[in-house]
Amino acid sequence: MNITWKNCIRICVSVFVLYLCMEYFQNLLALIGVVLNAALPLFLGAVIAYVVNILMSFYEKHYFPKSTKRAIIKSKRAVCMVCAFLSVVAIITLVINLVLPQLISCVQLLLSKLPIAIDYIAEMANKWGIVPEDMLNSLTNIDWQSRLADVFSMLTSSMGSVAKLVANVFSGVVTGLLSVIFSIYLLLSKDMLKRQAGMIFEAITTQKLRAKIKYVYQTFDDCFRNYISGQCIEAVILGALCTVGMLILRLPYAAMIGAFIAFTALIPVAGAYIGAVVGAFMILTVSPVKALIFLVFIVILQQLEGNLIYPRVVGSSIGLPAIWVLAAVTVGGGIMGVVGMLLGVPVAAALYRLIGNSVKKRNN
Repeated sequence: MNITWKNCIRICVSVFVLYLCMEYFQNLLALIGVVLNAALPLFLGAVIAYVVNILMSFYEKHYFPKSTKRAIIKSKRAVCMVCAFLSVVAIITLVINLVLPQLISCVQLLLSKLPIAIDYIAEMANKWGIVPEDMLNSLTNIDWQSRLADVFSMLTSSMGSVAKLVANVFSGVVTGLLSVIFSIYLLLSKDMLKRQAGMIFEAITTQKLRAKIKYVYQTFDDCFRNYISGQCIEAVILGALCTVGMLILRLPYAAMIGAFIAFTALIPVAGAYIGAVVGAFMILTVSPVKALIFLVFIVILQQLEGNLIYPRVVGSSIGLPAIWVLAAVTVGGGIMGVVGMLLGVPVAAALYRLIGNSVKKRNN
């Protein structure tokens, strides 16, 4: 590198900026946190727009594809966007209406039967001599109804004041509305934004760098699109099979548990097991034997889903081996919880494809 005044100034400025970042690291983190919190509606809106755009693109392909009328062409974007949003809202509303009322009633029923069950267990343990007598006396003398009321009271008081709760709810509603509004603007202006982004990249990057950026972007976009569509199809198939199987076995809450398992199956690997636990819990309030039958049925269905449905519907679409799917879910869940589980698989699939193509290119 030639030693010039311009290069010296660049080095000095870079060293000074690095010093400021190291000296005021905590303040920098706080500033970044404030900026990210302020930009949260925009980020959520971009995520909503990306997911809805998959369904919207499907509608656009089938919205009078051969028509040349100006009114139809002009209305295509708005009509397909509204249909996509309505489809998402309808699916979420259907799942909530099927699952939530029955789940609340099952929890209430279980709580009402909990003291009787504990007394029965204590009586059987006393009969068989499993637990010491002094411990049984302490268990049977507990007023479980009052203890449960104390637990609910403690949980309620730990949530903070009513004003703080209302403020948090209001803030969440405002963030959600801003996110949806921003996603609508993104979807309506996606062609213009794509064109503007291309012009910016063309102005500040070389052709070789643009080709690399475009290749990486298309790889991630393809993996995310295939994963989201494949995961949704797989969830619908799994929920339908669960509902049909439960109806054949004459198990209660068939439609509701099938819808809930389809919803939780969107979480890879662990989602169906979460739905199975909740479903067994609900059937347990009706019959313990039927709950056991349901668990056996779910294990068999999971084997069918894991060995036949998932590899064909999701695995083949993203091209990621099963061991890396499990690794991606584990690492993603450990870093970001449920969101990490959802993002881990497509990110791992994109990296797997990029690394694989790079290795093949080098070997050739």
